[in-house]
Parts: sequence; structure tokens; C-alpha cells
Amino acid sequence: MATTMTAREFLALHDRTEPADPLVLPNVWDAISARAFADAGFTALATSSSAVAAALGHHDGEDTPADEMFAAVKRIARSVDVPVTADIEAGYGLAPAEIVERLLDAGVVGCNLEDSTAATRQLKDPDQHADWLAQVRAAAGDRLVLNARVDTFLFGDRSVESTVKRAALYIDAGVDVIYPILAPEHLLPELAASIPRPLNALCLLDTTAPAHLGTLGASRVTYGGTLQQRSAADLTALAQRLAPPR
Repeated sequence: MATTMTAREFLALHDRTEPADPLVLPNVWDAISARAFADAGFTALATSSSAVAAALGHHDGEDTPADEMFAAVKRIARSVDVPVTADIEAGYGLAPAEIVERLLDAGVVGCNLEDSTAATRQLKDPDQHADWLAQVRAAAGDRLVLNARVDTFLFGDRSVESTVKRAALYIDAGVDVIYPILAPEHLLPELAASIPRPLNALCLLDTTAPAHLGTLGASRVTYGGTLQQRSAADLTALAQRLAPPR
């Protein structure tokens, strides 16, 4: 299969005329999960690095070897006929040109790139990260939608001010979408008003809904690793039910 949608067409899906109807991207981790959500009618999908890592037997936080991650992303993208955007953490230490080459080879239309270092759990220097993102954009041209994850609510001071400052640098570097992961819901309207790009919000299962996040300013909603975690919990429960007596 694989999609024929271009990155520009995928980016256009972020333009919502109805606030309560954001672009919802279920985060998948293998061909089975990708087909399940595509067959359910979702128009696009995202991978989750933590979910893919779990499926491959690794920990989250760039523990997965780059070759394994990109191979998994490629299997996912070729298994469905809707566009897929890939979560590739902080790029696995690869040069921007190689990142772009591997993403295009995998058949995806975009990627997430985060501005923290997993090993240290610290934010990167924003100016240096912006320069790096500019190199990714230069290598990608208009062939990929770049979603810049801003980790100020994960490892930073959790303020709108620092989030907006980082977002401005990354927008100047050429990114298309800003993802302030774990931003509290009550701050989404202020963030959306201060950031002139589509805003990606994290949806937590059973605690909120994509439509609600859309009304708060999110143009795009993702689930992170929570869908895989729910699936793993259901599988564990099934295994326990079928387990032989001890």
C-alpha cells in the first residue's frame, strides 16, 4: 500500500475550520495497529517512539537503535494507504541529511523532533537546536512536515513564556507544527494565541477528548504511547485469563 499524499497535502489537514474538529492522529506501533486505525477511518497516523520501542523490546528515550526504529516506521508506513508521520525522538545522533533520507525512504510525510536529551533529561540549548532544525528543513525542503516538540513542560520551567520563545526560534528555523508536550489544558488557549503555527496537543485516554482540546486551540491531537499501553494491558489481562493453573 503506502500513501500518495504529499507533505503539503498532509500539512493542509491541519487547517481546521471547526475548532472542535482537530486533526486526530492515533499513535501506532506496528502494522497491525496501523491497519486497525486506518481501517477505522482515521485519515492519517503517527508513530510513537515509546510504543515502537516497547514493541521492539527497548526502553523509551533513544534506547532503540536507529536502524530498528526506521525499519519499524517503514513497515508501518507501507502497511497502510493513509499518511504517516514518525516520532524519531531527537534524531538518534544522525546528521540532518541522513535523517531526511531515512524518513523519505521509510515513506512517511513528516516527523517529530524533540528539544531535550533523553540521557540527561535536560532541555537543549534553544539556539543550537533551532540551527539544527534549520538544517533538517534545508535537507527536507517541502517533502516533510516538521513537528517541533517543545519539552518545557517536561524538563523546563513549565511556563508559557519560555515555551513561546522556543517555539518562535523553531518557527524561524522552518518547522510547521509546534508540540508543547504535557502543556496543561488551561494554558492551551494562550499558547495557541501566541504561536503562529498549528499546535499539537497530547490527549490522555479517559481524561479528555480531542474535540475539547480543539476548542482550546489545538489543531492536531496525538496520544503518545497511551494506545500501546492500553493494548498491552488488555493483552496482559487476556494472558492471565488463559494462563494454566499454578
